[in-house]
Amino acid sequence: MIVRTLVVGLLASVWSIVPCGAFAKSAVNASAAKNAADTASACRNIQPFYWEIGTKNSVLASGTEGDGSLSRDSVVTIASASKMVFGAYVIQKDQGKIDSETAKFLHMSAGYVSLRAMSCGRGVSTVKDCFEQGDNSKYVAEDDNHFFYNGGHFQKWAVDHGLGSLDRPGLAAEYQRVLGSDIPFQFGVLQLAGGLRMSAAGFATFLQKVVGGQLLLRNFLGADPICTLPQSCPGQALRSPVRAPWHYSYAHWVEGDGAFSSPGAFGFYPWIDSSKNYYGIVSRVGRPRQGEGAGYASAMCGQEIRRAFFTNK
Repeated sequence: MIVRTLVVGLLASVWSIVPCGAFAKSAVNASAAKNAADTASACRNIQPFYWEIGTKNSVLASGTEGDGSLSRDSVVTIASASKMVFGAYVIQKDQGKIDSETAKFLHMSAGYVSLRAMSCGRGVSTVKDCFEQGDNSKYVAEDDNHFFYNGGHFQKWAVDHGLGSLDRPGLAAEYQRVLGSDIPFQFGVLQLAGGLRMSAAGFATFLQKVVGGQLLLRNFLGADPICTLPQSCPGQALRSPVRAPWHYSYAHWVEGDGAFSSPGAFGFYPWIDSSKNYYGIVSRVGRPRQGEGAGYASAMCGQEIRRAFFTNK
């Protein structure tokens, strides 16, 4: 059993990419959040999108930006937002008893660094089939114990822990068995790290169960964070999809303000604030390989909305 050290309270001052003290939780302001979604340049740049902020019980602020083509019920490919769900699944299935080997897989430090994100479409019928496509199952010994952002870590864990024979409906049913039948999981591709398709409404149900403590992931948010930026920790981190000095916990990012997130390549961006009492979502469909990616662009907008929401103006 590993010892989990919660250091989230230090994150904003140590790793911040936003002004220290931002996002104070003393007050919330839905109208300020709406104004940020409407006017912040980071948000105007990613229209159209839907966004919301809520608690375990309700949605407190929300809006549809741009041409109105996306709503709370629009089902989109959430790509790497699937990672946070996978982490919740593993932790819940193991009843919160995460051993050091599983921790290494959830930290993307297990040496399985060769899975191609678009390699498991038509003709791939099971989780194991996906893992065995091309070089997806390749293990690189010299990359073991180093952070390397790649879905192969999660796929290998799934194959080794009884999920290999599952098809798309079977994997969705297994997620519902462990995380709750009220969450509408749907797999487009059979990749644990990036295969889910969900609406903001469906993902909000998942996040509400996390902030409400119904899912054990809440206890692991921000736990045992590791460095991900090669420039910050040469030799420890090998590959990160963003240049910001975020850290990585159990299948989710820890941002500079202490928020926990899992941005997807097409722009779906879910987050939970550092107090673990509020969640947020930016839902859209963008271009996955534009600059640092549509997910990072959505995160920049989401940060603006989050900052405004926690500012009493």
